[in-house]
Amino acid sequence: MTWSNQDWWPDLLRLDVLDDNAQDVGPYDEDFDYAEAFEELDYEQVKEDIEDVMTSSQDWWPADYGHYGPLFIRMAWHSAGTYRTADGRAGGAGGLQRLPPESSWPDNVNLDKARRLLQPVKQKYGRKLSWGDLILLAGNVALESMGFETFGFAGGREDEYKSNEAIEWGPEDEWETTSPERFEGDEEVGALKNPLANTVMGLIYVNPEGPYGEPDVEGSAQNIREEFSRMGMNDRETVALIAGGHTFGKVHGKDDPDEHVGPEPEAAPIEEQGLGWDQDFEDIGGMITSGIEGPWTSNPIQWDTGYVDNLLEHDWTSVKGPGGAWQWEPVGDDAGTAPGAQDPDEEEKLMMLTTDVALKHDDDFRAVLEEFQEDPQAFQEAFAKAWFKLLHRDMGRPERYVGPEVPDETFAWQDPIPDADYEIIGEEEAAELKAEILATDLTVPQLVKTAWASASTYRDSDKRGGANGARVRLEPQRSWEVNEPEELQTVLETLEGIQEEFNASRNDDVRVSIADLIVLGGNAAVEQAAAEAGYDVAVPFEPGRTDATQEMTDEESFDVLEPEVDAFRNYLGDGDFDDDLYGTPEERMVDKAELLNLTVDELTVLVGGMRTLGATYGDSDRGVFTEEPGTLTNDFFVNLLDMDYEWEPVDEDEQVFEIRDRETGDVEWEATRFDLIFGSNARLRAYADVYGAADGEEKLVEDFVDAWHKVMTLDRFDLE
Repeated sequence: MTWSNQDWWPDLLRLDVLDDNAQDVGPYDEDFDYAEAFEELDYEQVKEDIEDVMTSSQDWWPADYGHYGPLFIRMAWHSAGTYRTADGRAGGAGGLQRLPPESSWPDNVNLDKARRLLQPVKQKYGRKLSWGDLILLAGNVALESMGFETFGFAGGREDEYKSNEAIEWGPEDEWETTSPERFEGDEEVGALKNPLANTVMGLIYVNPEGPYGEPDVEGSAQNIREEFSRMGMNDRETVALIAGGHTFGKVHGKDDPDEHVGPEPEAAPIEEQGLGWDQDFEDIGGMITSGIEGPWTSNPIQWDTGYVDNLLEHDWTSVKGPGGAWQWEPVGDDAGTAPGAQDPDEEEKLMMLTTDVALKHDDDFRAVLEEFQEDPQAFQEAFAKAWFKLLHRDMGRPERYVGPEVPDETFAWQDPIPDADYEIIGEEEAAELKAEILATDLTVPQLVKTAWASASTYRDSDKRGGANGARVRLEPQRSWEVNEPEELQTVLETLEGIQEEFNASRNDDVRVSIADLIVLGGNAAVEQAAAEAGYDVAVPFEPGRTDATQEMTDEESFDVLEPEVDAFRNYLGDGDFDDDLYGTPEERMVDKAELLNLTVDELTVLVGGMRTLGATYGDSDRGVFTEEPGTLTNDFFVNLLDMDYEWEPVDEDEQVFEIRDRETGDVEWEATRFDLIFGSNARLRAYADVYGAADGEEKLVEDFVDAWHKVMTLDRFDLE
């Protein structure tokens, strides 16, 4: 074994997650446009090819009921269902299910077979059809092939070719375990710590047997609500997804998985060629996946209300199934049976999971079940929309959707913004507006912080947030503490006045949005600050942003974007970091930089530049290592690296420090961990050396402008 630096020093700040942002690790050229390639597909033929696979069983893997549809639904669900709102990571985009750890999760047993069955389809269409799209589209086609009317489908998910090491899956070091550190309390029921959504390591959602592997329906209902809410689903959507998904197929547990199932794909021998979980069907009398055995309905390959009817109309009792796991069987003999999965002449008893029975015993969940039983059309529509949301939640705004089945209807969870119904400003108007902004009483720090507050909400993980839409002026963003609401209001009122006057003065159709003005103001401030330092720079500006309305904004879904800390504005929040798994403030800084798609040098120059611009929370002097705040210099790095100073923590948590003159002992500045990490971490210090050198200031200004422009345009999908 070759030990890495992380092995030798486990507490070393990990920066390698930012290196993936520095280069494309995929096999295609930089000019390859996947969205355009997808549009070239014969889409209907693709769907026909997928459906052909579904009913043409191959000898090496049996199809339940002669149909792979339920297997493909599970594959799609387990791909998209990893998404969590806390950081927007995971989900179906990227086709991450085919890469570790998801490829070998205990909850994904035998999904390697589902993907392998689709291999001929992928080979046929090559670069025009990503695994991310194929996996989810197969789920849609499966539903349609069994009588369900889906709401639509959008392509456009580019594949990843490397595991996403930025995803925090949990604190445990063993699969299918749960430690107290996963929850805010000490129980396996309750509030999960951010950014997690699943309650058990290696499971997509919750333990199907119940918390601690026991048939506890009350605790299971709590976990279901906690987990699905962290996917952005309400109670109605939660019940629709579970009931709709469990209308199809069965679970597999003819015997104990520990005794009969081979190692997962990543641990399997090389001759298995990426397949895992080897098992002898004849020896065990059937397939093993979860260790739970049986179907939910009497017709597992047909859309109907069988699941809802069976759950509500029968009493269920907990038993140990043939695989040794807790499951539920109907009381009495009137619940009916299903045909055998491999031999239709055989019969199988129906079953339910603890997570199913939990829905029946929770008042709010049960009310939804009863609504669906009374109104099957409402059930169909609710599942169609919830399934569409599940598959598309991580794709961002609707303009990123491609394909002939993109629905016309949009939803608040898609963060829509309006199209411009006017001519956007050009270079001449932009220059005029910048001059007007700089002529106001607004300061460089105010303009920089407002533009940053607007643009830095972007998350590359799920393409949410960003400056387009100017939601920084709407709730909840306008009230976030980090955005300094009173100062933000002052800036917005001034910019709105400029907008009103400009738009009223035009005799043509040219108009400017607040979204563009916010970015333009930040750009103007950066240019002025660079000029004060003696550098003539122009920050690129691409107009065309429009303004969203409060009605277009799902406040609850935007709450999760609120920063608890912000290294770029030197904001430490309340300093309590026990409610999540990020660890130190500097780890949060790197996590945010990864979400902003920044490289290590971009992170470094943005922090150092914003300090000298004075763009700190509350106009604090912390980290502003310069006598000329508001001027874009390299003073932050020069003074950070100056050995005439020494550093001393001023609080027990070592989050705030004083920088003292070594000779006199006088306090020169205050700093946070966000500042000092650029001197203490060897790799960050290597970048600080470059920017802090005598010839480093011009490079800092140039690099800052590039990185600033990148952040301001992260959500401009129309420019791609």
